[in-house]
Amino acid sequence: MSTASLWFLIAGGIFVLMALSGTLLKRLPLSTSLVYLAIGFGLGPAGAGLLHLDPLTQAGPLERIAEVAVLISLFASGLKLRAVFGAKRWALPVRLAVVSMAITVGLIALVGVVGLGLGLGAAVLLGAILAPTDPVLASDVQLDHPHDRDHLRFALTGEAGLNDGTAFPFVMLGLGLLGLHDLGAGGWRWLTIDVLWAGIGGLGIGWLLGTVVGRIVLYLRAHHREALGLDDFLTLGLIALAYGAALSLSAYGFLAVFAAGLALRQCEMRATGDRKVDDAKPAAGDAEAAVDQQRAPAILARAVLEFDEQLERIAEVALVVMLGAMLATVDLASAAWWFPPLLLVVIRPLAVLVGLAGARSTPLQRGLTCWFGIRGIGSIYYLMYAVGHGLDPATARQLIDLTLITVATSIVAHGISVTPLMGRYRGLSEA
Repeated sequence: MSTASLWFLIAGGIFVLMALSGTLLKRLPLSTSLVYLAIGFGLGPAGAGLLHLDPLTQAGPLERIAEVAVLISLFASGLKLRAVFGAKRWALPVRLAVVSMAITVGLIALVGVVGLGLGLGAAVLLGAILAPTDPVLASDVQLDHPHDRDHLRFALTGEAGLNDGTAFPFVMLGLGLLGLHDLGAGGWRWLTIDVLWAGIGGLGIGWLLGTVVGRIVLYLRAHHREALGLDDFLTLGLIALAYGAALSLSAYGFLAVFAAGLALRQCEMRATGDRKVDDAKPAAGDAEAAVDQQRAPAILARAVLEFDEQLERIAEVALVVMLGAMLATVDLASAAWWFPPLLLVVIRPLAVLVGLAGARSTPLQRGLTCWFGIRGIGSIYYLMYAVGHGLDPATARQLIDLTLITVATSIVAHGISVTPLMGRYRGLSEA
């Protein structure tokens, strides 16, 4: 049997298995990511030996794959957040993505220097890699639908969308301290370009493109009965435009893509307001619904989100299976097994409690926010990005081991706990 035919069989088997078992998994205390991780580990060198991936020597391809997965998920996160930007509901995710993020980076860096023997630059870089929560693997704790008004799910969705961009300045700071990035005299370049311009510019570029493209499509549909269908092309096109434009102007593309999704949702909100307009997909031949000024914005937003979520599931399969295979490269003898629990049950809760001090949330919501700091594909991307920027092999190997162990631990711990905890939370919220 050829290698190509074997991989078609494996890929087909995984997709069919997940399609057949999807309903069952929803009833069990398991996330799909946990299943994918086990499959990847079984396919890797520690199992059948069919999938060999070394993040140290294959950082480039792995970075690109993780990059695409994160972009798809960030766009979906933006589309899910149906609230006027700047409203009170945004206070929690912004505080989590800025204040709690910075505290997390600082605490991880401190542990890295004191407990892991890392230099300051490597410790800051480790903090930046592991501080962001994950937009890809956190779908089980995110908003169920655009009209979901729950504060916990809104906060976790917004945090995951924002902090994959707000982590970038710390990545560049860590690389700069290692001599792999120009910080400027006294850090002026890092502060003005990497922090201020790249962040604000990324959000502005994405918002502008999302708004312009959304308005053009809706205008053409409502007034000229044009630009109908092919919403999948629109999704991919807007993601690529926002990301490419931001990178070409030295801004953060992750923030641009997230903002583009937000802006497209805002176009729908401006047209429909708080009304729950029927956004069901028009039946075949029903062109009137797609061009109706009342329904068209909601139909567009729903079609784009549904396609993006399908891509997100495929990307999740690919990346988590790869992660499972890469676990075989971890040096188990020297691995700091105490570090992931410290991050998940001490550092994350402490950062959240400080970041949300005085915020309007219930003790249960704060507790679940502390726990559901899911680490995943975003951390893999930042790790590969750093390795590709010339880390020395010893430092790279240590960061790889710590990151892979932490992400795998998060997938297992959160994968087992998400169904019972969120089910209990929904029950209490609806009571």
